[in-house]
Amino acid sequence: MIKISKKQDCSGCHACSNVCPVNCIAMIEDKEGFLYPEVDSTKCINCSLCENVCPIVNNKERVNETVSYACINKNETIRFESSSGGVFSLLAESIINSGGTVFGAAFDHEFKLKHSYTDKIEDLAKFRGSKYLQSKIGDTYKQAKEFLDKGITVLFSGTPCQISGLVSYLRKEYDNLICLDIICHGVPSPKVFKMYRSELEKKYGENTKRISFRDKHYGWKLFSVSLLFNNNIEYRENLTQDIYMKGFLHNLYLRPSCYDCKSKTLNRLSDITIADFWGIENIAAELDDDKGTSLVLINSDKGKVIFEELQNKMVVKQVECEEAIKYNSAAIKSVPINTNRDRFFKELDFYPCEISKLINKYTKTSFAKKVYQKIRGILLKIKKIILK
Repeated sequence: MIKISKKQDCSGCHACSNVCPVNCIAMIEDKEGFLYPEVDSTKCINCSLCENVCPIVNNKERVNETVSYACINKNETIRFESSSGGVFSLLAESIINSGGTVFGAAFDHEFKLKHSYTDKIEDLAKFRGSKYLQSKIGDTYKQAKEFLDKGITVLFSGTPCQISGLVSYLRKEYDNLICLDIICHGVPSPKVFKMYRSELEKKYGENTKRISFRDKHYGWKLFSVSLLFNNNIEYRENLTQDIYMKGFLHNLYLRPSCYDCKSKTLNRLSDITIADFWGIENIAAELDDDKGTSLVLINSDKGKVIFEELQNKMVVKQVECEEAIKYNSAAIKSVPINTNRDRFFKELDFYPCEISKLINKYTKTSFAKKVYQKIRGILLKIKKIILK
């Protein structure tokens, strides 16, 4: 029987609930808004399958010779609608065109983020773009297995811990499975996101019609959060001004397991990893036009085959993996926990209509730190001038 004694030891991947033969494991939301497994002991048959497929209890890695690329989708429309360079869409379209099925995270009508699947090109738009909260896997591992057992090719996209959960759940290799993960900073609380959205809806007087976490109106590097409401009023703030992104980037309300993520490694279980190519201006400046560039890590022979088939649809440049990771350290390192995290969540329920004030309270930069950052910035500029 699966038991969670420490919250940081559960990534919420849903492998245990998917594998249970008697459906006695439910994923229940805790006070922070994250899902954890709860077992109905009256139904449990003590088969131990839940423990056997837990990717944290049974941490697996695959020794990879990772090859890194900077990539841009030549279709400018798709690229603009994507978080970075539009590579996911090319991979997904290729799978569907060959008769396969694509799994990804999308908002439902209540703007809850859930995993689902499609075999239609026109449905891929819902999977595009970053969504800064944790998606609910539901029973999509079971659904993916059904397709795989029928010989249908599956592209399953998700966070590294979700891919680890899928691979552990399947318990066997499938030649017709392509796993795609991302370089993940961490997943924020769905509860905090709901409160943030409710506060904006109250301010603008209508329910939300559309959300984009990676609006490129001000460019790719200074991306914006955009919410369009039913009265067609749009809220848009860049990543430095939006209060939800501020708390996210300060690691204030990430899932506990994100501060010690067991899936951050170059020896990934995914076939392909995609991410924003931060630092592209220092590695391949010719691919830096502030419209979005993807970092692509090829982790397996399967990944290599499908990637090479799509190269004529991309602008591609191979880069040194060590250099790329230097600017994208979230691939291999967990973020540090914010020292205010516990205090933030203790106060959360006392600010049901003022979540922005609470986030601001615990992310405000002290005067001493502002002075330090200013001096550090000046010294770095002087160093660059001397080196030139």
